[in-house]
Amino acid sequence: MKRVMLGSLPLVCLLASGLGASVFAQAAAGGAPPPTSAVAGTSKIAVINFQAAVAQTNEGQRNFGELQKKFDPKRAQLKTQQDEIDSLKKQLQASGDKLSDAERQTRLKTIDEKEKAYQRSGEDASNDFQQEMQTTYATLAEKVFGTVQSYAEQNGFTVVLDDTPSQQAAPTVLWASKGTDITAAVIQAYNAKSGVPAPAASAVPSAPAPSRSTTTPHTTAAPPKQ
Repeated sequence: MKRVMLGSLPLVCLLASGLGASVFAQAAAGGAPPPTSAVAGTSKIAVINFQAAVAQTNEGQRNFGELQKKFDPKRAQLKTQQDEIDSLKKQLQASGDKLSDAERQTRLKTIDEKEKAYQRSGEDASNDFQQEMQTTYATLAEKVFGTVQSYAEQNGFTVVLDDTPSQQAAPTVLWASKGTDITAAVIQAYNAKSGVPAPAASAVPSAPAPSRSTTTPHTTAAPPKQ
């Protein structure tokens, strides 16, 4: 039987992967003039794992952690439903041939109905969680993009490339020297600007990370390159 459980934070971000690039591109499309300090014919390029930058800000860790807690009761409810189904199946199996055909059919019908209810509850909860995750991510991503833009202009970068991997393709940036990666610097700059304190170590959720496989629900986010 297929188990339907609310995914971990990394799993949901598989569904939101690509949001970083899309929000980043949409904001860029609004158009800000290139830095006036840029000299024609020269470029100073930076790279950033934009999705990791959004997730690993203090505000991101706080918001995603709060979202996880919000859905904890639903996860507990789903586990209770699953445990009940497992228990009924074990009881049926243990009964062996002691049951009449009518009683066996009645129990099988009960299990089937509970499995269908469990499936519906899991799908509804997962859809709600995904929608709220996408909204939370997109709202914060717009603000983090502003910091990316400011940081790039202040430090004379003429181009910033996003090396967040996606489900559909390998990272756009195949290699970059350590000095060109501004992910950690942008996170630090955004934290300073937002004023949101770092969450306690015990309260930090698993940072959402993109993945190329939608069948790996517990992918651990890799820290940004330093």
